Amino acid sequence: MKKLTSLGLACLLVACTPTIKQPLKTQLEVREFQTRTFDTPKTDEVLTAVVEAFQDQGFMVKNVVPQVGLVSASREVDVENEGQAAFQVFFMGQNAVWSKNALIEATANVKTQGGKTKVRANFQEKVTNNRGGTDSVNTIEDPKFYQDFFDKVGKSIFIEKQKI
Repeated sequence: MKKLTSLGLACLLVACTPTIKQPLKTQLEVREFQTRTFDTPKTDEVLTAVVEAFQDQGFMVKNVVPQVGLVSASREVDVENEGQAAFQVFFMGQNAVWSKNALIEATANVKTQGGKTKVRANFQEKVTNNRGGTDSVNTIEDPKFYQDFFDKVGKSIFIEKQKI
């Protein structure tokens, strides 16, 4: 009995320990991985490449304003976890709430600077639940996510230059 009580107390203490949060990134760090410079002064080609990169990643392009170099797009993603939903229904019954969909909204600003073209992209994820309420809204701050996007933009620019 004493061992069982000790084991239960140990599990309780482990469950109550705070999680270690990643330190917040500074605005400069975020801007660094959100921005990429391409070796071409042709803003229109880069703007087209940005639109194509969004489309390659499943985004619906909502707006393109070439005069200011702005592109906006969005993509809906199903984030529903059947296990989480079943768990919530089992314990909460009709009051169960779980994450269902995520809307990823993206913007990109394209501008020429000194014979090169600079692109700054921003992605934000809004997660909604099964009742239509908002669970969370977060800026995506994963450098790899931005790296993948900019790689697609770079490939599109390369293909356009080669006229493939």
